[in-house]
Amino acid sequence: MHAVIVWWDLSASSQTIESMRAYLREESVDAFAEVPGLRFKMWVSDPDANRWGAVLLWESKEAAQQPLPSRALELIGYPATVAHTFDVEATIEGRYETQQLGRRGLAFDESAAAVQQ
Repeated sequence: MHAVIVWWDLSASSQTIESMRAYLREESVDAFAEVPGLRFKMWVSDPDANRWGAVLLWESKEAAQQPLPSRALELIGYPATVAHTFDVEATIEGRYETQQLGRRGLAFDESAAAVQQ
């Protein structure tokens, strides 16, 4: 298995964490659901530091090298500020109550709240 971590400092971009959340809801999450060899992707943000990024877990190093259905580079306007790749030493799933992992997080919590209003 192989892991990739990417971060953008959004300070020089016209994009915001909120606009990138909309991109997740409208396009990116669905596109990544179809990527072969991708075991898991988690988008992350740090509002205090104005950073946006992702953690990806791949079945193989080769799978991690394929073209991705992401427009983040185009939208943000420049390459990731930080991009690292790693070999995965071990994985585990802990105990949890929520079976469904897909479509969790602030991007979807906000859309659900907007629909309820």
